[in-house]
Amino acid sequence: MITYATTRRLTPTEFIDVLTRSTLGERRPIADPEAIAGMVANADLTVTAWDGDLCVGVARSVTDFTYCCYLSDLAVDTAYQRQGIGVELMARTQAQLGPRCNLILLAAPAAADYYGRVGFDPHPRCWILPRDRRPG
Repeated sequence: MITYATTRRLTPTEFIDVLTRSTLGERRPIADPEAIAGMVANADLTVTAWDGDLCVGVARSVTDFTYCCYLSDLAVDTAYQRQGIGVELMARTQAQLGPRCNLILLAAPAAADYYGRVGFDPHPRCWILPRDRRPG
C-alpha cells in the first residue's frame, strides 16, 4: 500500500535513490551530494510516496504558495509507474497551494506527452538562461 506525506523528511540519499530508479537521475546532479542536499533542504514543498520505508515517488517544488508553483522534480520509481502515483503526487502538491496558484514545470523529453494527458496546458514561451551565461 502506497502512503503519501508532506511532512516526512526525505534524506538526500533517499532522493538520489528515487531519482535513479525513476530515470530522472539522468538529468539531475546525482553525483554531486552537495547539490542534492541543497535541492532537498531548500525546496518549499516536497510531497513523497512511500511503500513502507522505500520512497517510490517525489514531487519537489519551489513556490510562493499564492501565484505560482514550479514543480521542479516529479519522479516515480519505474517499477511503480502507471499506478497513478505521479498524478496523486501532483494532486497533493496542488492541495497545499492557494486557490489561484498554478503548477508550472519543464517536462523531461520522455515525459512531454504525459503532462498533456493529465491536464496540463502546453506553453510555447519558456525561456532558460544557463548559469554560465550573463543576461544582456
